[in-house]
Amino acid sequence: MERLDEIPGIGRADAHVVIPEIGLDMSRFSTAGHLASWAQFVPGIKESAGRKKGSGATGHGEAYLARVLGEAAVAASKTNTFLCERYRRIARRRGKKKGIVAVGRSILIIIWHVLSHDEARFHDLGPDSTTTDSNPSAPSATTSASSKPSATRSPGAPAVPRRRLLG
Repeated sequence: MERLDEIPGIGRADAHVVIPEIGLDMSRFSTAGHLASWAQFVPGIKESAGRKKGSGATGHGEAYLARVLGEAAVAASKTNTFLCERYRRIARRRGKKKGIVAVGRSILIIIWHVLSHDEARFHDLGPDSTTTDSNPSAPSATTSASSKPSATRSPGAPAVPRRRLLG
């Protein structure tokens, strides 16, 4: 319980629900993805011939576990942690509900790692751990591409003189 309490969003009351639902013996789940699949906390998209079918919902998994993970994801999204930054990035692109499900899955994977290894403890990487740029003042790849001459001419730009081939 103490190790689960270290995870952002998971409190003692949530740990009292998570432990009976998934158990303490993680040997029955070979990987964290196996636990997420068992709990039906994986994206369910069926595609045939390039057309997506179904709602993309996670399915009918453990109702109590899904409720607790959803509440934990909402609570974690209000902290200054890695999980909060993950929620913001996903919610900005795909919406709040998908962000909550994604963070809930991340919390479930963290729970698997903490429970499967006796000495494992949760250590937050911080909200800045996802940025790979070591020098924030350096131009990014998208801005350096704009410095190259364009193949098409904008209406306000003067025409670029063509080179003559001598032959």
